[in-house]
Amino acid sequence: MTPTQLRAYSAVVRHGSVKAAAAEIGVTEAAISLHLGQLRKELDDQLFTRTAAGLAFTPGGLRLASRAAEMLGLQAQTIREVNQAGHGRRLMRLATTSLFAEHAAPGLIELFLARADDFDVELSVRPPSQFETLLASRAVDVAIGPRASSGTNALVCKPFLNYHVVAVVGVGHPLATVAPRPALLREQTWLLGPSAAGEDGVVPAILRHFDIPEERQRIFQSHAAALEEAKRNNGVALAVSFAVAADLANGRLLVVKGPGLQADGGWATMTLPEHVIVPAAAELTRFVSTPRAIQAMMKGSGVHIGHFRPSVHVTLWK
Repeated sequence: MTPTQLRAYSAVVRHGSVKAAAAEIGVTEAAISLHLGQLRKELDDQLFTRTAAGLAFTPGGLRLASRAAEMLGLQAQTIREVNQAGHGRRLMRLATTSLFAEHAAPGLIELFLARADDFDVELSVRPPSQFETLLASRAVDVAIGPRASSGTNALVCKPFLNYHVVAVVGVGHPLATVAPRPALLREQTWLLGPSAAGEDGVVPAILRHFDIPEERQRIFQSHAAALEEAKRNNGVALAVSFAVAADLANGRLLVVKGPGLQADGGWATMTLPEHVIVPAAAELTRFVSTPRAIQAMMKGSGVHIGHFRPSVHVTLWK
């Protein structure tokens, strides 16, 4: 079996359609069918059949789907490692949630990179629901965020930092001195960072709890920009407590009191099992829970008010 055949099969598994797989890879449907036929012949397994409800996979077809993703990921990792060895540099790919990327990643990555001068980190912001797939296919080496929901034990999850989210307003906002009822909260303008656009995490959970209408939500390019708008008394913002500690201490922001307006979350590293993890990823998972790393995450330099631009390469994915 060849990588081209496995790539075609993986695309069919993901899309549930030969036509969609052909469109993704950029070949004809006949080419996809040819690769599938060669796999069936070599493995002596039908792999899947077409039904009215979609594709129905055989036990062997399901096993191949898992192995194909692993083998293609290993191929991509090998190519990357050989290329890095030739250029004398190492690259670690890190996927995180937007909340961690903005508030904790800059300090962590800066300190981690200071340990070696032959290291690069590529950070991408992804929803936690994609973490397992990204790691299994070796598209990333480490994921950081709330533990991704999964029915398997394929990932090694190591919690390392708990955080607290609070609702805050400017000192001149009407909610600064009252404990509002849910009906009043639904009438407010909510100033939110990118984390509000997802389905997972503490911030979306608070918004769902109060059934905040979408038309009352303003989502900014960074959480820092949303907080700056809150300081102007233009609405309610949700913030990680350690990120607004200075503003709360000097009175630029105030915490809105009331049930459901505060919530706890936690961040964890997720990797493949230790026998297949790349050395740089193993090093990061050990380093991230050290006192120096925790301090760097909570007291890092932060971000600018506009776009999130840490001192590392960042790729944003929808």
